[in-house]
Amino acid sequence: MRIHTCYFCSSPVYPGHGMAFVRNDSKVFRFCRSKCHRNFNRKRNPRKVKWTKAFRKAAGKEMALDTTFDFEKIRNRAVKYDRDLVGATLHAMARVQQIKEKREAAFYKNRMKDSKAKQKARDVAEIEQNISLIKPEIVFAKERAQLNAADNERVTNAVGGDEGMEMED
Repeated sequence: MRIHTCYFCSSPVYPGHGMAFVRNDSKVFRFCRSKCHRNFNRKRNPRKVKWTKAFRKAAGKEMALDTTFDFEKIRNRAVKYDRDLVGATLHAMARVQQIKEKREAAFYKNRMKDSKAKQKARDVAEIEQNISLIKPEIVFAKERAQLNAADNERVTNAVGGDEGMEMED
């Protein structure tokens, strides 16, 4: 069973799904859904459409070059069935997937390393720009003192109200 990739968004196209467009020069374009087919017909560039894998790779959001991608190449050579070879291939596929996931996680972590500092700088700039919306710490301290005084007064009233009553035996 051959799983093709969508020409526009690079997602997998399973047998019996999607659609194919064959140009006059016999070039076959396969699409996973009508959304990709419409964008192709409108002559949109996949590298400029933000939800495609091509955009994510071009923008540096996903790994573009890695040795694990070499295992996904299409091989048009029929190989005689061998049970041991199939077992070894499945084991190798699982191992390659593990390695790929680790590398993607490391790539993401490395890419996000500076984002916290950038986000903090953006937050500070926004606070400086809209400082009038933030109450000063003195106002917070006064409000806390008023709340504490109100709580203390309520507690003393509750305790003081019980003292006037006498218990009968």
